[in-house]
Amino acid sequence: MGQILKIVILSLLPISELRGGIPVGLASGLSIPTVYLIAVISNSLVFPIFYLFLSSVHHLFMRFRLYRKTFEKFLEKTRKRTHSKIEKYGFLGLTLFVAIPLPITGAYTGTLAAWFFEMDIKKSFLAVLLGVVIAGIIVSLVCILGIHFLDIFIKSNV
Repeated sequence: MGQILKIVILSLLPISELRGGIPVGLASGLSIPTVYLIAVISNSLVFPIFYLFLSSVHHLFMRFRLYRKTFEKFLEKTRKRTHSKIEKYGFLGLTLFVAIPLPITGAYTGTLAAWFFEMDIKKSFLAVLLGVVIAGIIVSLVCILGIHFLDIFIKSNV
């Protein structure tokens, strides 16, 4: 049970997400399908939790004039610069952004982008979910292939 909890926690953390949960789960000896499902389900929970958090905190801070003015100016500038790209790539862009397992991409930043640009919540959740599923496949394959090639390397040097 301790190994499963590690996967859940790592997959929920902003820095590691499932990119940390999957390798740790596989290294602990759990099966690939088990690790994949736990990591993907856990990382998918980021969207509703983080979206609600952002909305609640933003609503609370909007009561303060300095925050409201600063946020509105930043929002206006950012939307002017990126509106055409968001319109053009929307769902697919958000999905690919979350799916590419690199630093600063993932469910947290995808959720933040969807919230910030006021994208449709249902479509955004689906895009982030699909991105998490794809990222999970990529990370799993990289781990499996890495273990396989490491095993071949070790055997050839013995």
